[in-house]
Amino acid sequence: MTATLAQETSSPPPGPVADRTRRLRRRGKIIALLFVLPALLLLGALVVYPVLFSIGRSFFDASGTSFVGGDNYAEMFRDPATLKAVRNTAIWVVIAPALLTGLGLILAVLVEKVRWATAFKLLLFMPMAVSFLAAGIIFRLAYDEDPDKGVLNAAVVSVHDAFKGESSYPTARARDAHGLTKDKDGSYRTSTSVAPGDAVALGLVGVQPDDLPGGAEPAYAAAARKAAADELRGVVYLDFKPGGGGEQGKVDRGESGLPEMKVEAVRDGETIAATTTTADGSFRFEGLASGSYEVRLPSSNFAQPYDGVSWLGPALVTPAIIGAYLWIWTGFAMVLIGAGLSTLPRDALEAARMDGANEWQIFRRITVPLLAPVLSVVFITLVINVMKVFDLVYIIAPGPVQEDATVLATQMWLVSFGGGNNQGLGSALGVLLLLLVVPAMVFNVRRFRRSQR
Repeated sequence: MTATLAQETSSPPPGPVADRTRRLRRRGKIIALLFVLPALLLLGALVVYPVLFSIGRSFFDASGTSFVGGDNYAEMFRDPATLKAVRNTAIWVVIAPALLTGLGLILAVLVEKVRWATAFKLLLFMPMAVSFLAAGIIFRLAYDEDPDKGVLNAAVVSVHDAFKGESSYPTARARDAHGLTKDKDGSYRTSTSVAPGDAVALGLVGVQPDDLPGGAEPAYAAAARKAAADELRGVVYLDFKPGGGGEQGKVDRGESGLPEMKVEAVRDGETIAATTTTADGSFRFEGLASGSYEVRLPSSNFAQPYDGVSWLGPALVTPAIIGAYLWIWTGFAMVLIGAGLSTLPRDALEAARMDGANEWQIFRRITVPLLAPVLSVVFITLVINVMKVFDLVYIIAPGPVQEDATVLATQMWLVSFGGGNNQGLGSALGVLLLLLVVPAMVFNVRRFRRSQR
């Protein structure tokens, strides 16, 4: 009892202890503030100040000297180019995040069943290491309309030609007033009627001798043959003699026949018979009824080669750029969803299999509902990213269709620095873009906080 009283009388009073505790807490706050201060300064200089400056600048004219109030915001929705940018941005927001989330989910589920899952994920994630600038250049070349340059059109042309073939004589044409008349559909027909027992020579020009099909033979001997009484015979030849000379409209020695040319015998506008020229350009129709006919060279002989799809034309430029965006971000969505998939309770999946559920039912009724929080985070993150897309649109879209592909970010740059020189209107567009992004950011932050709890 005496020792306890002695200790109590010798301990310091509570006042100095409380003051010391307050001083330590104050010192800790000051030290924490000093550590945070550089980040706060950078945040203020790079985020807060530009936002406030842009909001203020949006109320001034192009020169920045005259206060115009809300005129820039009104002009923003009267400008057709800006309205098109808003429409294209809406297309991006609706299509790109949904496609990416769906692709990421499907790939994440399928990769689990692949033996080399890690290598496959790495392969799909690699485009994330490519900058948007480099990816834009890659896809600008891939979408080139020239099949000799653009890999996509090269593939499309190859498939098209494999099924439909191509004309051997796209540049061929008939000389004026030399026995052939051109129709509106691009075909040629004889100027005068012919009948069984006749032989005709159909001369064409515009074909380089080096462009003739392999195996083409001289047409002189074929042109010299006489037709039987019940047949219509002729020859289609290149009315050009290498080295010069010769007579126009007549088959000369050294002039080549045009093989693989489609020829038709026509009567009263109806095709009675059809054939194809041989190596020396000759053809014949047997068993024709007596009467007058026309010999026609169909337009398919002169069809221009198929050049593929105009990927960067006004109609397809936005889907084409979205395709490039999907190539870059699919790996990101797959890896993120795959991480969520790895945390799913396996006992629920096994219980469903034990109850007789097939894989589609498990995917639709168990996997997707359990992954809903992850899917929503991925979707909203992609929505925020899509609203700010700039590099791909600016690089991939050619100048003539830049306006057809423009989004809010590119329109803001074009109005402010790309020739418009109207920073007031550009700032208003920036504020609009900020207002569109903020709700998605708030949703994402709240989702993260709920998941942490």
